Amino acid sequence: MENGLLSKYFKGIVAKKLSQVEVDPQVSNQHEFNGINEFKSILGTGRSTYEGVFIYLTDNEETILNEVGSLTWYNARENDPKRNEFRLYYSTTQIMEKANVGDFLLIGLTHDNKLAVVVAPTGTTAEQQLLWLFEIGDIGNKFIFRDISSNDIKLNFAGKYILNSLGFEIDETEPDFLDLILTTFKGQFPSTAIFSDFARSTVNNVSPFEEPDKTLIAWLEREEILFKTLEKHIVSKKLEQGFGENKIDVDDFISFSLSVQNRRKSRAGFAFENHLASIFKFQEIRFSKGAKTERNNKPDFLFPSITNYHDPDFPVELLTMLGVKTTAKDRWRQVLSEAERITSQKHLITLEPAISVNQTDEMFAQNLQLVIPQSLKETFTASQQVNLLNLQDFINVVRQRQK
Repeated sequence: MENGLLSKYFKGIVAKKLSQVEVDPQVSNQHEFNGINEFKSILGTGRSTYEGVFIYLTDNEETILNEVGSLTWYNARENDPKRNEFRLYYSTTQIMEKANVGDFLLIGLTHDNKLAVVVAPTGTTAEQQLLWLFEIGDIGNKFIFRDISSNDIKLNFAGKYILNSLGFEIDETEPDFLDLILTTFKGQFPSTAIFSDFARSTVNNVSPFEEPDKTLIAWLEREEILFKTLEKHIVSKKLEQGFGENKIDVDDFISFSLSVQNRRKSRAGFAFENHLASIFKFQEIRFSKGAKTERNNKPDFLFPSITNYHDPDFPVELLTMLGVKTTAKDRWRQVLSEAERITSQKHLITLEPAISVNQTDEMFAQNLQLVIPQSLKETFTASQQVNLLNLQDFINVVRQRQK
């Protein structure tokens, strides 16, 4: 079983749009999913109970919910040899209480034999991402079934991104870099700039000048692998040492856990910016990074420079701003006010795949041009892709202005 395949994480899934009888207690209070007979090829035909991980996945990171519950699989007609009517009973959770008619529902059997129950509000990026990952076309009020083990899906950068949003830790089968990392950094985390530079030095067969889109993704993937390698080593050492003087100090453990999570989050954004800056340098494009504009706003990148931006005689049509967000979600609006002098169009590059049509339409209405690395563009609809730039396209725009 390969790490780069979806079958490592899911054996099979069913999906549908939620109906009123499944979510409205005034219509039915059965707490059951019906019309799910096809799932018996994965769950079997006998009564069984599963631990469930319930996820309410939205485009607002503050409203995403995770909860543990249980689900029971059984044949409601088990005493009738001529009929089968399999149902999945679910325990009471906040997630199902928040679900609405028409929301997207996905139920998947994971490889540790748990059931993941994911609800995504209709029309959201979360819904579009799940539809893309599991290769689901038209979806209605009847369950569709996917046997992942017999119809596997190869995971690329976008697939791993979406799985990570579901809480899966992505394991990579790559060369072992631990000895090289320990020799270079003595078992300690260096600054993000130094670590990004180190990651780039380990990647061959890419050209930041000829293939900026491919290069960016290759550098990001390699830094992710290197980071996890070093993090695993450091965390293992800490677990061996214990926490606090008595080695079981709960506060020390919580503090360490939070530091691990915070480092993961901040590192990803800094790595994205570091690799973009390196590509712009290879492209010999002039830019300022993190320079102050108005009211202490600091756009991620300004082209050609912050000096030109503050020069009232410099033509405004030759100025370009690029915001950088690993995850766009509801935070993309932050870049709209970061360079007031640029009123015609601003740019945002993100690693978020399959952003919803609703959100890209709103970005377009706000004069925000979305920049998506080429390999991630395939996760968007054909109509969306017409209005997207890849990194090479963006570089061409800036280079033309800097002539």
